[in-house]
Amino acid sequence: MSSIPINEITSRQPERCVIVLNEDLPAGKAVNAAAVIALTVGQRHPVLVGPPLIDAEQCEYPGLIPIGIPVLAASADELKKLLESCRRLALDKVIFPVEGQETTRYEEFTAMVQTQRAEQLQLLGMAIIGGKKDVRKLTAQCKLFG
Repeated sequence: MSSIPINEITSRQPERCVIVLNEDLPAGKAVNAAAVIALTVGQRHPVLVGPPLIDAEQCEYPGLIPIGIPVLAASADELKKLLESCRRLALDKVIFPVEGQETTRYEEFTAMVQTQRAEQLQLLGMAIIGGKKDVRKLTAQCKLFG
């Protein structure tokens, strides 16, 4: 399984970021999955965070992502295909396997994932980060979540 080195990821300017969630997730689990995925995307791609927001009283708030993050829906099978396509196209991805909502202990979570091959992973969601053309082509068949 290849992974893109973090220094290579953060040196490129992504043009598009989407989160694709399993269409069968209930609202609470979907929001949790999207939040966990988005936090990791921000860590991996700090360039995606815009300048601070400043209100009329000059209070400063952390910047948000200026390119937006569409949250899309896909079936479990479609998520697997998207993961494989991301690997083939060398697009960055952040995955959230089902085990992420089966335990509150991160060590247990990582141990469960470590026993599975990529094709065995059951994804609740994933982010895809890269060039506009590639990301849009991969996710064109996905509808908005909810």
